[in-house]
Amino acid sequence: MEKELAINQTIRKNAINLLNDLTDDQITKIPDGFNNHILWNFGHMVVTQQILCYKLSLNAFTIDSEIIDRYRKGSTPTEVQDIAKEKALLIQLATETQQTLEQDLKKKDFTAFEKYETSFGYTLNSIEDAVRFNNVHEGLHLGYMMAQRRALSKA
Repeated sequence: MEKELAINQTIRKNAINLLNDLTDDQITKIPDGFNNHILWNFGHMVVTQQILCYKLSLNAFTIDSEIIDRYRKGSTPTEVQDIAKEKALLIQLATETQQTLEQDLKKKDFTAFEKYETSFGYTLNSIEDAVRFNNVHEGLHLGYMMAQRRALSKA
């Protein structure tokens, strides 16, 4: 899983760099043709890792359930009262959850796993499947963030 975790770290680093290159208004504006904004996509990446890796393996989330509800699949962006604070929180969580998962994979029990069919049509049967698929998912949302950045620059 070492390579998969390194890939995840790279995806998150690129997403954080993208966030830091934009203004608060840009990361919370929903570009034409999209259903959400850049900050939501970033939060969704962090939350989905928790669901795929912790919930499906019957382990407790490592972040607050309120954040999970705010960015989980099927949620929609809500008005962010303090954008800078929310951005800083999500960046901190992205870094911490990536490191925590790496540590937990060495010390926690991930043998119990609820089989789950993703919206891609791929079935997850183990924590290894979840970690690998999470990279696909985060790469997809990084791509959305990049497309949204491009759409904002044309607006």
